[in-house]
Amino acid sequence: MSHDEGHIMSTGEKLVRMANQIAAFFHSKPREEGIAGVAEHINKFWEPRMRRQLFEMLDSGGEGFNELVVAASVRIKRPSAPEGAGFSADGRAEIAAASQK
Repeated sequence: MSHDEGHIMSTGEKLVRMANQIAAFFHSKPREEGIAGVAEHINKFWEPRMRRQLFEMLDSGGEGFNELVVAASVRIKRPSAPEGAGFSADGRAEIAAASQK
């Protein structure tokens, strides 16, 4: 694999690469078996943070993902929001408001 000397791969790029490697392995299987295999592998071996980022990227258009990953996404367990996630889109805490009820 060749690398661009000045390029450091972001976490998102690594995640796309890993997901696409899984899809490449299952591409030789019949389509339904491949979709199930990709989903099963990600469900078994990816921690919730990784799956959360996968869904964030897919929800934002899924650019760069192999189509088998996109097809398998309906079978991948979508993790819930992380514990203590009490921030709005602009970064302000919502926890204080909830505790005043």
